[in-house]
Amino acid sequence: MRPRGTACAAAGVLLAVAAGCTGGDGTAAPATGTVTTSAAGERTPGSASPSPGPVDPVSLPALMRREHTGTDLRLGDVLDRTSAYTRYAVTYEANGLTISGVMNIPAGKGPFPALVLAHGYIDPDVYVSGQGMPREQDRLARSGYVVLHTDYRNHARSDDDPDNDVNLRLGYTEDVIGAALALRDSGRPEIDGERIGLFGRSMGGGVVYNTLVVAPGLFDAAVAYAPVSARPEENLDHFQRPDGDPVVARIEDEHGTPEEDPAFWRGVSALTYADRMTEPLLIQHGTADETCPPAWSREAAAVFDEAGKDVELRAVAGEGHTFGPRWAAEMDVTEAFFERHLR
Repeated sequence: MRPRGTACAAAGVLLAVAAGCTGGDGTAAPATGTVTTSAAGERTPGSASPSPGPVDPVSLPALMRREHTGTDLRLGDVLDRTSAYTRYAVTYEANGLTISGVMNIPAGKGPFPALVLAHGYIDPDVYVSGQGMPREQDRLARSGYVVLHTDYRNHARSDDDPDNDVNLRLGYTEDVIGAALALRDSGRPEIDGERIGLFGRSMGGGVVYNTLVVAPGLFDAAVAYAPVSARPEENLDHFQRPDGDPVVARIEDEHGTPEEDPAFWRGVSALTYADRMTEPLLIQHGTADETCPPAWSREAAAVFDEAGKDVELRAVAGEGHTFGPRWAAEMDVTEAFFERHLR
């Protein structure tokens, strides 16, 4: 694992398609609750850093330039107590928004390494706090990780961001970056802010890709589990356009189609900036996934590999989108991966 000071000094700090004890409520000092980055223009795998210049405000380079904040992690109500961990409702501040979530804190003496979980798409109108990765939350906490599952903006008790859908849900990745910064800033003795991993499934896998290229060095390792495409236009065509989602027309009115403005669409794809990634990445994808085509993960892994990055793709024979018979075995692989990089 890289020394945190080195990683953060090099870090540049954000997509697509995912509570009764209190304590540790203080607001963070900017030195630990803020990450800034400077980047402009587009990159291709292996390319040099681009020269500064104007960027589209809805783009990954714009998020790279932004000063991101994550502070004020607050534990709310106790939702559950087991022999292995206590589950809390939580909130934290991310770039000026209050974001809700749930956090499992292992029993015993910490500090424990932490994992941020980025869930897949669930209609915000029906989503409830902590929904989307309950098996993973339970298992990872039982294995000795503090697990912070972010609800994202517009979900559960989080603040609203009315432009998020038209802006290709880039705000979700801001919320994940804020979660890591809030963990580092919390000052809680149970949390080792120097060891933080990222785990996203489906839409959250797209959030993982974006986070790694916008905020290199913020996390120590990442797993993308049955991820969506790293190309937002493919997600629109696959998920939203066939359902007649009116947001598609609004997106194209605002940003143009890929044919009308290819530069915009390159600027919102993590693959354009693959050479920025510094963390080891594990991608797990079932070969029978009918929700997110396995070809999407093959392309992402190939692009990161071409850029010389530490990426592993596991094609899980016969598994669908949510994993069934092989879930426990693949979680063994996930835990071994995090063990290597966070312990």
